[in-house]
Amino acid sequence: MQALRQLIKPTNGSITIAIPEEYANKELEVTIRPIASLGNNKKNYDFSDLIGKLQWKGDALEEQKKLRDEWE
Repeated sequence: MQALRQLIKPTNGSITIAIPEEYANKELEVTIRPIASLGNNKKNYDFSDLIGKLQWKGDALEEQKKLRDEWE
């Protein structure tokens, strides 16, 4: 899935979105929300109490590649 994301600051109460040709005649979802609601005000979690708790057996890099390949 390809996504089109635009960060804009409307000045007159309306916006115009130019739709790429590959989106023509397709059903689209449009979501509008202020940037502040994207989680910029969240407090970062302190993970220091978890240090050394995970005992990983296996190749972490190989697992990461498998997860990445799922999205292709």
